[in-house]
Amino acid sequence: MKDTTYSTGILQYIPFLYVIWADDLLSASEIAVVMRAIKEDSLTKEEKSQIENWLNTKKPPADETIKYWKTLIDKSHIKLVESDSYPLSAFSQKFANELTRDTVPELNSHLQSIEINLGIQPNHYHHLFDVEIIQEKSSNLYDAQKIDELLKGENAGIINQFRAYLNHPVFKWEIVRNKDEFRNKVLGQVKYLAENGYGALAYPPQYGGTGNMVLYGNIFENLIYVDGSLAVKFGVQFGLFGGSVYNLGTQIHHDKYLADTGKANLLGCFAMTETKHGSNVRGIKTTATYIKETDHIIIDTPGTNDNKEYIGNALHSSIATVFAQLIVNGKNEGVHAILVPLRDEKHNLLPGITIEDNGYKLGLNGVDNGKIWFKNVSVPRENLLNKFGSIDNQGNYQSSIKSPNRRFFTMLGTLVGGRICVAKGALSGAKMSLAIAVKYALNRRQFNNDEKMQEELIMDYPTHQLRLIVPLAQSYVYHFALEDMLKQYANANEEERRKIETQAAALKACITWFANNTIQQCREACGGKGYLLENRIADLKNDIDIFTTFEGDNTVLLQLAAKGILTDFKKEFNNDNIGDTLKFISTQVTDTLITFNPLFTNKYDKEHLFDHNFHQEAFQYHTRRLTFSAAMRLRGFIKKGLPPSHSFLKVQTHLVALGKAYATQLSYELFNKHIQNIPDENLKSLFSKTGTLYALNSLYDNAAWYLEHGYISANKSKAIRQRIERLCTELRPHVNVLIDGFGIPEQCLTSPIYKNDRQLS
Repeated sequence: MKDTTYSTGILQYIPFLYVIWADDLLSASEIAVVMRAIKEDSLTKEEKSQIENWLNTKKPPADETIKYWKTLIDKSHIKLVESDSYPLSAFSQKFANELTRDTVPELNSHLQSIEINLGIQPNHYHHLFDVEIIQEKSSNLYDAQKIDELLKGENAGIINQFRAYLNHPVFKWEIVRNKDEFRNKVLGQVKYLAENGYGALAYPPQYGGTGNMVLYGNIFENLIYVDGSLAVKFGVQFGLFGGSVYNLGTQIHHDKYLADTGKANLLGCFAMTETKHGSNVRGIKTTATYIKETDHIIIDTPGTNDNKEYIGNALHSSIATVFAQLIVNGKNEGVHAILVPLRDEKHNLLPGITIEDNGYKLGLNGVDNGKIWFKNVSVPRENLLNKFGSIDNQGNYQSSIKSPNRRFFTMLGTLVGGRICVAKGALSGAKMSLAIAVKYALNRRQFNNDEKMQEELIMDYPTHQLRLIVPLAQSYVYHFALEDMLKQYANANEEERRKIETQAAALKACITWFANNTIQQCREACGGKGYLLENRIADLKNDIDIFTTFEGDNTVLLQLAAKGILTDFKKEFNNDNIGDTLKFISTQVTDTLITFNPLFTNKYDKEHLFDHNFHQEAFQYHTRRLTFSAAMRLRGFIKKGLPPSHSFLKVQTHLVALGKAYATQLSYELFNKHIQNIPDENLKSLFSKTGTLYALNSLYDNAAWYLEHGYISANKSKAIRQRIERLCTELRPHVNVLIDGFGIPEQCLTSPIYKNDRQLS
């Protein structure tokens, strides 16, 4: 086909002009990008004038003109090759050459500049063209292995060995519907892990470990890829039970129990939650009464519904860490942990112990959860885990931490590592679901128009990109945030751990909610295939659901985080002394917390919206404003004579909102801190883009709040939404690499719809 209506110079801009107008996202900043390219291009004066006229938003091209452009494109029969470095520029050059029969040897660098600066991606415009498209699943611009190495960090070598180790037949995934068979299989897997040294990783070397809590977290998150039940039972045995002995006990307990625990020769459980008391640990009813005459502690369940509930490993364990109200010389010294044997060497229950199976659950049926009652069970005084409180030889209670409140929260603070690991495990569930859904979307085709033989990849639909690429970007942000948090925890002193407890509470809540929402999106994105057990998402959905509840109910954790924020981490916010918290707030919070730059309100060009400083200031403002308003509301209620506890109930939903805002801010700050140290500029650029998508999506999710407070305008909110969609299209060519960058062991990805990716490559 030859067309002489337009010159070669104009023709090479026709595909760009068509995309720009059909896109309907033409903003002032986008026009400026195109105008600058035209000005610098070696076009004739007449050609420049014509193209500039077509860019006039006040007088756009006539519909007939746009239709004519489309006709030229359709009749050219030029193929769009997505794998080209600059697909639209290359297409435009071929298009102009075909219509004029000229030959332009090199790509127009000014067209390339437009393509880069506007973030134009093939999947953003190829639906506009009735031409055959050569589909490519992914760009090769980034290296998945390098991304994986970056995620693994300093433990990369050991993690690689562990992933290869998971290829053993004992870890083969299969559908097991009988809970007893499932539990026995998982128990065998746990013992196999222990035999090879993985159970004791977080313990000191003298007890078979490496003292590496971060590595333990890495192993835990990888076990989710094998099976959720395995990860949880592993966590209960070595993290909760073994961790309680290590963190709450002293050397006498370490020497007696840790080595056997790490080898799974001694199976234990963590008995904290009660039927009537889950989140309110201080209110548990189980008692541990010290009897001076016998030098023993009597463990007792006072009422029928005061039993321990949902205790993982309960049916396999021979010993439990029991949390109970410690009573010494008639005085309740608060909640302490005591080691209580449950069974003899033949696995028979000991006198005074009653254990019942919790039965089938929504998920995690490979974990043996049970109920435990104690009736006057006597254990030696030495069984008290006495790092923070002990009973001396004269039968008197002793503790270096005089405040009962501080002692209680110091004790719980040592167990925060488990809370971080729960968030990491939930995130692994989201990653695996995304891997399955994205690979499926890169092969599954659905719908076409009358002129096309081949149906469209569902990954190329904007709705599909929003539901999968946004959580893909969020997953990377959360990964680096949790990795940093676990490192901080592993190296923290007691004072620093109080701050980390607040941070971990906020992150655990928001990330486990994120994981559940993402898994549901992935299930829906795979249609009926996602509902099949063989494709793994159904089990992930059921297994990860409970992560929002154990290691702290999410709504309660966000209130805990909010109280920490209200006292600016400088006071004893964990002591339930609400009066002191309010006193601190009333003297420290000023109007400087609610100021913001008014220039931000209506600014919505690309450079501003992609600016990390803008994102951080917006998140900080959200947290500061909620802190200030919560404090003022609390003070107002107190002035009216309401008791402090009632005042906090009045602002409970406000505190939850504050906890969420803080989690968003913290995740982004930790992520940005990490990517600044990435030596590979190419990868740094990629992660900068994923971070921007996370930030803009977070801002848009809270657009109503920002609009209410005048921080952004309606036009800016609209621009943010448009940029989210545009970023998804920019990341679309790289989704395959980003999924492979998770480093999920290939042998764990047994889903047939994931495997089809290999068959159709």
